[in-house]
Amino acid sequence: MRFRRRCVAALAAAVALAVAGCSSAASREDSSSSSAVPGKDSTAVGFIFVGPKDDVGYNQAAYEGSQAVAEAFPDLEILTAENVPEDDNAARVMNSMIQKGAKIIFATSYGHLDAALKVAAEHPDVVVVQQGNVIAEDQITPNTGTYFGTVYEPVYLAGVAAGLTTKTNKLGYVYAFPIPQTIANIDAFTLGARSVNPEATTYTVSTSNWCDPGKQAQAAQSLLSQGIDVITQHQDCTGTIIKATEAAGAYTVGYHADGSALAPKGWITGSEWNWGPLYVDIVRTALAGEFTGSKYNANYRVGLKTGENPFVQSEFGPAVTPEVEEAVAEAAEFIASPEGSPFVGPVRDQEGTVRIPAGEVPDYATLDGIDFFVEGVIGELPKS
Repeated sequence: MRFRRRCVAALAAAVALAVAGCSSAASREDSSSSSAVPGKDSTAVGFIFVGPKDDVGYNQAAYEGSQAVAEAFPDLEILTAENVPEDDNAARVMNSMIQKGAKIIFATSYGHLDAALKVAAEHPDVVVVQQGNVIAEDQITPNTGTYFGTVYEPVYLAGVAAGLTTKTNKLGYVYAFPIPQTIANIDAFTLGARSVNPEATTYTVSTSNWCDPGKQAQAAQSLLSQGIDVITQHQDCTGTIIKATEAAGAYTVGYHADGSALAPKGWITGSEWNWGPLYVDIVRTALAGEFTGSKYNANYRVGLKTGENPFVQSEFGPAVTPEVEEAVAEAAEFIASPEGSPFVGPVRDQEGTVRIPAGEVPDYATLDGIDFFVEGVIGELPKS
């Protein structure tokens, strides 16, 4: 708990970052229409989720963020839609929300980007923001933007805790797809573990699905059968893997939401979303007619160096010693420093090739496109 208080204080003291430059933001502001200011005076806000709102994971966290908006703006109608596929159905659902008065839309899954951009182009008076993907700078319009936290920072810290807790030096990672977010998380978790335990390795299994309990159960059993005693994941719904790990007497590192209640003995820590403050500020900005040219009319990212990251460290579990808590706190302090990063060089890939030179601190935009597994990760990264 004392680490979490220090971490939150560090986050709150940092300065917010907008990736897009001032000149490009100004040009977008100049191009907006005064007669149809994107998002201004909207009577409703729409949220689409790729999975169920009670998945103990990604979608539940996003739904809880939508309810924070409802609480902050009681006069607004909050429209939500669950299990929206990452295809043209997403555009159809967003258009139906616009017909109900929504001029602010949150498309909350990585694969919703194409549909979000299509809807935004058809409705220039509607703010459409997408969670987690990236829009090319020259394709950002006055009514679009993306936003996300720096996911790999708390994942690195969880890796530190896992590296000091494992007894077998074998860690497991169940993931969905090899997108940059996932790769960065696997790498950061491994780098965190190996920063305190050079013998630690991370075994990976892909489910090729954001939420398939059957595949998740198989993946967990596959890892546990190899003597792995700490399992984490990048899946939208997290309950199946946590329960299987707890039943086997192994340790759990959570993701997306607080799953500690599912692992009363084996919970180490995790990373979880606190979307409410960010969602509320985006809505407030749009309602005031100030979205165009704002930090959200860009690829907005925040982390320990730059602002209040909506992705925060979960509480520690009973297996974590005071010494482990102290090591995590020291790692968090280092990451927040100018010379710190989970990926400060030298960073080598699985083949031992240096991919980030010694002393280099890659920026958030660079790591948004990471495409290699680091040394210590066991498993092949699919080639596109």
